Amino acid sequence: MDSRQRTVADEVSCTGIGLHTGKKVKLTVKPAPPNSGIRFERVDISPDCSVKASFDNVIKTNMATTIGFNGYSVSTIEHLMAAFFGMGIDNALVEIDGEEVPIMDGSSAPFVFLLKNIGVAIQNSHKRFLLVKRSVKVEDGNRSVRIYPSDELKITYKIDFDHPLIKDQAYEISFSQSTFIQEISRARTFGFLRDVQTLRNNGLAKGGSLDNAIVMDEFRVLNEDGLRHKNEFVRHKILDFIGDLAILGHIVIGHFVAERSGHSLNQKLLKKFMAQDKCWEEVRFKNKEECSKIKVKIPSFGTLDSVPA
Repeated sequence: MDSRQRTVADEVSCTGIGLHTGKKVKLTVKPAPPNSGIRFERVDISPDCSVKASFDNVIKTNMATTIGFNGYSVSTIEHLMAAFFGMGIDNALVEIDGEEVPIMDGSSAPFVFLLKNIGVAIQNSHKRFLLVKRSVKVEDGNRSVRIYPSDELKITYKIDFDHPLIKDQAYEISFSQSTFIQEISRARTFGFLRDVQTLRNNGLAKGGSLDNAIVMDEFRVLNEDGLRHKNEFVRHKILDFIGDLAILGHIVIGHFVAERSGHSLNQKLLKKFMAQDKCWEEVRFKNKEECSKIKVKIPSFGTLDSVPA
């Protein structure tokens, strides 16, 4: 177990379109110093606008997570943030020449592929962990998110949709890099054909297509290649949740249980949790022995041919 912080070993770029704006955008990920977190820089604006991925900077949660600062914003960050979190990358600078992160194929897999190709750099500072001490919950009708004390990071998610292909689905993971890559990262965003025009009338989903989302009519999946997992829908909800969780800049050791939740409720839980400092304790582990003393399981992030920063 190596709990030192990580950044990317080199810079890497990709180009795509925004799911909601429909605009072409270029994104470049660059190394960043220890303890700097994930920061987005709008290079299409002069002078450049820099926005840190932080729950304090979340300004919108309608259909995506949007962060903003000083009047400028970056939206739909959750799939990229999930990839950073899944790969154990704590610090990075993301340069982007538009207002929305490209949707790619609707999952985190393309971003994971980019990060794997350039590798990670180990840094001389240790990751920050939050140990959950007391339960916290938020509710909105029949939707809820709760977090409980646990000896590991675990996520349980439950959804139900009035559609024959989805209905009730539940999935649970004990988080690690391998679990994220193999079970979660390829799960794509999804939507219903009946809602497309309404979304576009409201300025959303302008870039949505069968290339970057699962689309269903009343009975079937319209994508020719079908589903990547039988329960791809609930797995994608976990992917979104991990992307929202990554905004904390810490690795939470606790058990999250979400029922019919979304970006808005996820962020409400995180804000409530962080505001109650008796509910958590921040720690850094320098070695396995320190972990053993308090009996917690630190997520494994693998090696990926890591090099010193």
